[in-house]
Amino acid sequence: MGPLRENGELLFFPIKNEEEAIIFVNGKRLVLNDGLAHLTLLEYLRGLGLTGTKLGCGEGGCGACTVMLSCYNTVKQRTVHRAINACLAPLYSVEGMHVITVEGIGNQHQGLHPVQETLCNSHGSQCGFCTPGFVMSMYALLRSSKEPPSHEQIEESLAGNLCRCTGYRPILDAFRIFAKTDNTLYSYNASTNTSGDAKVICPSTGKPCDCGERVGNDSKDIGTSHPVYKPLSFSEVDGSFYGNRELIFPPELLSRKPHPLYLTGPRGMSWFRPLNLQDVLDLKSRFPDAKLVIGNTEVGIETRFKSIHYQVLIAATHVPELNILRVKEDGLEIGASVTLTELVDTLKQCIAQRDAHETSACSSFVEQLRWFAGIQIRNFASVGGNICTASPISDLNPLWMAARAQFNIIDCKGSVRTVFAREFFKGYRKVDLRHDEILLSVFLPFTRQGEYVKEFKQAHRRDDDIALVNAGMRVFLEQKDDAWSIVDASLVYGGVAPVSLSAVKTEVFLKGKPWTLQTLQGALQVLQHDIIIAENAPGGMVEFRQSLTRSFFFKFFLCISYNIQQKTQVLLGLPNSYKSAVDPYKRPSSKGVQSYECPLNGTAVGLPVVHLSAKLQVTGEAEYADDIPMPSNGLHAALVLSKKPHARIHSLDDSAAKAVPGFQGFFTAKDVPGGNDIGPTVNDEELFASELVTCVGQVIGIVVADTYENAKIASKMIQVEYEELPAVLCIRDALRAGSFHPNSERFLQEGDVDKCFSSGICYKIIDGEVQIGGQEHFYLEPNSTLIWTADGGNEVHMISSTQAPQKHQKYVSHVLGLPMNKVVCKTKRLGGGFGGKETRSAFIAAAAAVPCYLLRRPIRITLDRDIDMMITGQRHAFLGKYKVGFSQEGKILALDLEIYNNGGNSLDLSFSVLERAIFHSDNVYEIQNVRIKGNVCFTNLPSHTAFRGFGGPQGMLITENWIEHIARVLGKRPEEIREFNFQKEGYVLHYGQKLEQCRLQQVFNELKESCDFDTSRKEVDKFNSLNRWKKRGVAMVPTKFGISFTTKFMNQAGALVQVYTDGTVLLTHGGVEMGQGLHTKVAQIAASALGIPVNSIFISETSTDKVPNASPTAASASSDMYGAAVLDACEQIKSRMAPVAAKNRHTSFSELAQACHMERIDLSAHGFHATPDIGFDWRCGKGKPFNYFTFGAAFAEVEVDTLTGDFHLREVDIVMDLGNSLNPAIDIGQVEGAFIQGLGWCVLEEVKWGDPAHQYVRPGHLFTQGPGTYKLPTVNDIPLKFKVSLLKGAPNQRAIHSSKAVGEPPLFLASAAFFAIKDAILVARKETGHEGWFVLDSPATPERIRMACADEFTQPFVDSEFRPKLSV
Repeated sequence: MGPLRENGELLFFPIKNEEEAIIFVNGKRLVLNDGLAHLTLLEYLRGLGLTGTKLGCGEGGCGACTVMLSCYNTVKQRTVHRAINACLAPLYSVEGMHVITVEGIGNQHQGLHPVQETLCNSHGSQCGFCTPGFVMSMYALLRSSKEPPSHEQIEESLAGNLCRCTGYRPILDAFRIFAKTDNTLYSYNASTNTSGDAKVICPSTGKPCDCGERVGNDSKDIGTSHPVYKPLSFSEVDGSFYGNRELIFPPELLSRKPHPLYLTGPRGMSWFRPLNLQDVLDLKSRFPDAKLVIGNTEVGIETRFKSIHYQVLIAATHVPELNILRVKEDGLEIGASVTLTELVDTLKQCIAQRDAHETSACSSFVEQLRWFAGIQIRNFASVGGNICTASPISDLNPLWMAARAQFNIIDCKGSVRTVFAREFFKGYRKVDLRHDEILLSVFLPFTRQGEYVKEFKQAHRRDDDIALVNAGMRVFLEQKDDAWSIVDASLVYGGVAPVSLSAVKTEVFLKGKPWTLQTLQGALQVLQHDIIIAENAPGGMVEFRQSLTRSFFFKFFLCISYNIQQKTQVLLGLPNSYKSAVDPYKRPSSKGVQSYECPLNGTAVGLPVVHLSAKLQVTGEAEYADDIPMPSNGLHAALVLSKKPHARIHSLDDSAAKAVPGFQGFFTAKDVPGGNDIGPTVNDEELFASELVTCVGQVIGIVVADTYENAKIASKMIQVEYEELPAVLCIRDALRAGSFHPNSERFLQEGDVDKCFSSGICYKIIDGEVQIGGQEHFYLEPNSTLIWTADGGNEVHMISSTQAPQKHQKYVSHVLGLPMNKVVCKTKRLGGGFGGKETRSAFIAAAAAVPCYLLRRPIRITLDRDIDMMITGQRHAFLGKYKVGFSQEGKILALDLEIYNNGGNSLDLSFSVLERAIFHSDNVYEIQNVRIKGNVCFTNLPSHTAFRGFGGPQGMLITENWIEHIARVLGKRPEEIREFNFQKEGYVLHYGQKLEQCRLQQVFNELKESCDFDTSRKEVDKFNSLNRWKKRGVAMVPTKFGISFTTKFMNQAGALVQVYTDGTVLLTHGGVEMGQGLHTKVAQIAASALGIPVNSIFISETSTDKVPNASPTAASASSDMYGAAVLDACEQIKSRMAPVAAKNRHTSFSELAQACHMERIDLSAHGFHATPDIGFDWRCGKGKPFNYFTFGAAFAEVEVDTLTGDFHLREVDIVMDLGNSLNPAIDIGQVEGAFIQGLGWCVLEEVKWGDPAHQYVRPGHLFTQGPGTYKLPTVNDIPLKFKVSLLKGAPNQRAIHSSKAVGEPPLFLASAAFFAIKDAILVARKETGHEGWFVLDSPATPERIRMACADEFTQPFVDSEFRPKLSV
């Protein structure tokens, strides 16, 4: 950049950099060219071909883009290694630093790093898309730690990484070998990797030994043992080394002094990096609207998702005056550029070195920052940036205000003024800073004797989540004899107003008052009217947020009171049962147990073989659709989407888009060469809306340009004029309007329901409604397709992220008017699917096919996370209306049920989802008289679609709700009612199928013994009697899940097996690998069939030109069907080889293969399988829709904070009947992953639409469009004790090698957590006089939990039957 001043005058022209801008990537020196100021580090790395670093969300919320950044700190004289989100880091912000990606630490050819190796061998990677991020988070922790980290540090380091497949347990187990030795590994509850005789892993050696207790004589987990890894060496420059191939910190960067930067980007963008405060001020004077950037965690979101373009960015990262961290006698001076991680480290030092009474505020900041975003964000985000963003839900600003912090502000002339934090925030995103001023530093005073500061926060999820409501509270007390009086108080709330808000009236009320219960009650009364949230306030949940303001103050009072009692023995009249309300949450390290047997079948079937792609995934070498190199003449696409839920299109204007650089075309319905009508079951959709749009996010057209950035810009410049029409936005709206999809009603009846109800034999007849919200798939890999033409446009080829390549082939051939034999779709692997890529990915590929075909140029389309969530549909929301009659003993006599699902604006698979919900509406219970009516509602929302379970979980959750209703009416435990009504062998289900091999009771009995339910119940009851504001609950829930596509023709599969003369086998089948281990299981089946090792089998990809007409990889049936098809092909080849094998003894399979080839034996075979003896006739309501059933049961114990709705899972125990497992390690992973995904559905993940329940959201728009607003479970949401057992000695005669399907059945078992929460709430309600049955909608978010715990803090706002709003 050069000097900004010459002869005292500010220079107003660009000056070239004195030195070239450089960056080191994986040890390689690279020069950063000018013109790249718009790029993120992630975009740059992927442009280099380092595609192991993934784009999962683009907002720093999933961790898939994690890399390690190293820079030399000249003040500390050491190198700092830290994990960061590459998707947020501006490229130029890492100039002069070393970036290490997953490719830089190990690969298949040169060897894996221990972090990669242990994750691979511990089955910690399924779909693999998130895996590089986990590897790099762990790697950065190890490189930055001189000593082995603790278990807690490991879990904390992974909190910013999301995984949708594994359930996290195997990832934690894998990384624990890097931790300090922990004797708890010797205990029963330790996770085991044992060998045959059930020995535990020794914490000292990492190998099986006899030093600890055995898990059980029949518990087997044959896996790979690993050494306990410890650093080989450590230096202040390079950090910790775990091998001899670690990349050192580049010596050039050690001696290189930072220099000023002036670089540019497109659209007149300028990037400055000054090195001193004066230059910052000069730049600010020259460019008053310039944005100061440190971590880019806010600006990055604004530019990516809000389309804000900043002309001038000033990186203030290298300015010493803004990076000061000085401990003074009376407080701490903190520079505005100090990162949150640096702040925490300094605060912890103060806490350790100073008197406790001085560091109350320091402790509160440390505790609040513990739950602030992920470690990657804290490593990069700055104190000043967080303050000046002025977010109304900032976690820190209420604390700065309450703790009497002062902000030092400097103007461009160098004048400094000081403002108290509580006077700094002026309005929504407005602060007391003029255009010519910047925040220089913050002064945080130490607390005085008798002064206490406390933080509070409640979010949807504890870790890495923005607050719903937070608070910073301070009180200064003075002791007079045995009494304490309030000298000063400060109560500041976030999330209740456009700005962090002080409860001024309450503060005034408190001053001078004695610290007593009477004062508490008075303050609560004042507070109720002091903090008032408008009814239509953004974010909704008004009643919940209001109640939290009172709950937080009550907690604050308790906290200070117990502190006083402990220090002075002055009693304030508080019962001991209140104390747990303020006990700090300290999550112990979670533990897992897996119990199963391994009945070996042949060379491979039954073994816990590691996922075939695991090594590729942990090294980042595994290719996904968006990783495929772009052809040189390729174009990028962006969709033009409707902004109205229901409207007529009047006109389209693309004139402004044509002016965008790189624009190549805009294509609409009139440009489609073939048919514009599409749909998976009926063609009730349009590829491009021609006249009407029926939802927000419906595709109107597609723009293509030379870069994705230009395509996005151009797509937003397409002007669409609408005539708005009335919209139906929820199930209840649809019921009122009679809005249903044509011919979508289903009806099933068994017995005579009306006669039973009217006969008088029912002891009671109850009725009720069950609302179940939707769920976003949130596969980590967004939808992506690369499509191109060949042979002059005569052929079309594509690589797609899809569960159904055949559907892509069909859609593309239809819209282009080509025969299917000229269209090929290939899929190597998916970064997760869960049903979301079964049908809703096809229209995206078809849209890209149009410009590809017309322009004869390759097109890539990869959806941004927010667009993917908005347009591709979700799990169906359901409404169930039940009427149930039962005996005095609890025997179910009759069920009359109406169920409705929200299908959205097209039928898609909603009809089939409804059918499965009807089939599963008995769950596991005998019901002699049944009547079920269902219908698919048409709404003006994007079409909802398949999701793991496919309607089954919704049907069963409705059932379990009325089962619990019966139990509460009769005063019995729900578990009693469940077991009393269990179906038994030979029972004929309500749709006519006879129950065979029913192992329900066996599974339930084993679970009861495993979890020791009676003891757990007694311990929970005891805990609840001793604790008023914390409550525990337990529940046991069974499941029965039917295996097969309910549409008969789809139950077929094909495979192609080819044996080569070297004895290796190339295997292709119609199924898609999406993390579930399908390829691995199929390879094991082939290996065992041919008598060869698994590593002789290779599966390259799924392709429509190898196996035609394949059904989607769905319905949990893929291993059954494709495994049988592969076995068929292998048996054909074996039968051909048999005569040759009989003639001579061959020493190897390769020798036999060569001999067969010489005899002209065909070593290629096509195998086929059609599931036998299934079919259902809806006309008579009878048949056999399922091949067999998978049974399971789960126990859950939870602890609930009744004042906030916060909860955690203390224990989960699962028993699954999976027959003879093809691969027990993969099956265990599926059970754990399904459970945690189900946990999200039941208690965490809430979808919010712009509907009558959420009027602060624009009509028809999706509010929860990314990880910032939609909360998946994290590593810290899994159970503290997580045990999974597979039923032993239970072969299944109706599937390949006596196995059973596993993908979907365990998901519903997470409802055990839901009903355990309800059990805890029941106790809390009883203590306030609200006994008996109550409604708890799903998901049971903190809002629903807290408001159901009706007490004196909720009573001013709602009654005890209040139901928070839900998008259904």
